Amino acid sequence: MPDFITVQDAVFEYLRPESTPVRAVDHVDLSVAQGSHVAVLGRNGSGKSTLARLINALELPLEGTVVVAGFDSQAEGSAWEIRQRCGMVFQNPDNQIVGTTVEEDVAFGPENLGVPQPEIRRAVDEALAAVGLSEYAVRPPHLLSGGQKQKLAIAGILAMKPRCILLDEATSMLDPVSRRDFMDMVIDRVRRDGITLVNITHHMEEAVLAEDVVVLSQGRVVAHGTPADVFEAVAEIRAEGLDVPAHMEIAHRLAESLGATLVHGETETPAKAVDAVIRVLAESKADRSERFSSETAAAAAAPAARHAGAFTIDPTDILIDVKKLDFTYLKGTPFSNRALEEVSFQVRRGEILGIVGHSGSGKSTLVQHLNGLLRSAPGVVTVLGLDASRGGDIRAIRQKVGLLFQYPEHQLFEETVRGDIAFGPRRMGLPEEEVEARVLEAAKIVGIAEADLDRSPFELSGGQKRRAAIAGILSMRPEVLILDEPAAGLDPAGRDEILSYVSSLRDHGATLVLVSHSMEDVARLADRVLMLDHGRVAAFGDTRDVFSDEATLERAGLSLPASTAFLKRLALHLPGLDTARFTAAAAATAVLAAAGAAPANGNGGAAC
Repeated sequence: MPDFITVQDAVFEYLRPESTPVRAVDHVDLSVAQGSHVAVLGRNGSGKSTLARLINALELPLEGTVVVAGFDSQAEGSAWEIRQRCGMVFQNPDNQIVGTTVEEDVAFGPENLGVPQPEIRRAVDEALAAVGLSEYAVRPPHLLSGGQKQKLAIAGILAMKPRCILLDEATSMLDPVSRRDFMDMVIDRVRRDGITLVNITHHMEEAVLAEDVVVLSQGRVVAHGTPADVFEAVAEIRAEGLDVPAHMEIAHRLAESLGATLVHGETETPAKAVDAVIRVLAESKADRSERFSSETAAAAAAPAARHAGAFTIDPTDILIDVKKLDFTYLKGTPFSNRALEEVSFQVRRGEILGIVGHSGSGKSTLVQHLNGLLRSAPGVVTVLGLDASRGGDIRAIRQKVGLLFQYPEHQLFEETVRGDIAFGPRRMGLPEEEVEARVLEAAKIVGIAEADLDRSPFELSGGQKRRAAIAGILSMRPEVLILDEPAAGLDPAGRDEILSYVSSLRDHGATLVLVSHSMEDVARLADRVLMLDHGRVAAFGDTRDVFSDEATLERAGLSLPASTAFLKRLALHLPGLDTARFTAAAAATAVLAAAGAAPANGNGGAAC
């Protein structure tokens, strides 16, 4: 197939007033064949989004050329031709929603392309059906959840029927099943209609679906090849601050532990990785006892500890008590939407509670009741012994309960980082000496250098802005900290950095509520999990129990954590395998334990 996109020696720099320009794309060469699927990976700030903007002619290269569908982006009139053929979905859906209703927003693109009215109606209906928003057609977009807005932005591009789709972290706010269904739908269109797909993503399970994977670092291409070519270089990918798909990393960890060698491409898919693990275990049976002692096996077979050195949680010490909470948006109007229905749960002092659910399940609505942003009616919300529906109690609650929104950098507003972090303590009426002490303490916890405290928060990188926003909450020393998708849109290294604060904050005495679409993040951190499904409680209990119930997860539009899903495949060959392991390291150790205690049969009947 001919190349649909050709980038040759492209350079792009962002100019900053009275400062050195920032080179975002540095002599990049890239060819994308018509009808192909390419995944682009890299840390935040590596140049991924800038490259996509160059391809869509939203930016023009300072050096080199970008040719799309035969049009040089720098030629007069080419931008219009390119954008007619390339649809781009941005990371933050609010940046591209323009209509007053969902269907009007989806129709906006086709209308601007001059598509006849009957065809627009058909295209809108098809696009809304493809992303599961048909029932919301006449609803105002601002009434949608974050994940539903992202689906709307995707539908707006699909309705234009582009020859090329550029996804810039377009699935970052979708629940696991919606993300999977969307990727299946788009890849089907790539195969059926010859659409070219460029997917910028931090989800490695999406990247392995591509034909080619490109890794950017500091504006340069540092790796390019098939998913097997790229991800089998585990150490190199990790060094770039990226993840390796769970099935690949578990297989490689096992091979390394047993001194075995994997064949190129042998772990490319979960099914292949299962066969590879069985082969490696079978071939290493003779010397496994020397490599894997009985003491190690006993430790591996034991249930994984939730937190190293974690203190015992008193189940009777309840900080938050929610009973039969109901909430309806725009009650009594045509747009009435019952977001919560008889939700009941408790949060114990010192625990990390994970809240999961599909897009629009009511997660954000629920946590906004916990510090009085929304008031229970009907239902009872008691926080630290105070009634979260009474105005007199809400002020006291907000001094003790911190809430970090989905895009915490949007909570920044002061002239300096120091001023932003100090805002809360000053509003509490604390002496200036105490305010300064709290600023320095919070900055230290999240890793903000003292030299950066007098910078404008808007000069910081994305990750630094998140740290500053978290510090602004921590400076108030909340007893309860609620984090609503705090790692959304961050690269794996940035995600791990932000989430590392969750455990450390609990060590500082905080109780935490973590809302996330990432089953992996919640499984690794939470003591208990509350699962919502269309505003109702679908499950509530210990993390191991909730994430072992695949049927309930699927009914709620969710999926097993990736490591658990792979272990369940492997458990068919390894009786007794503990599948409730939520990191690659823990999963590999559990496999070794099961193989040592109960050898399994692999392909061809070879014993493990």
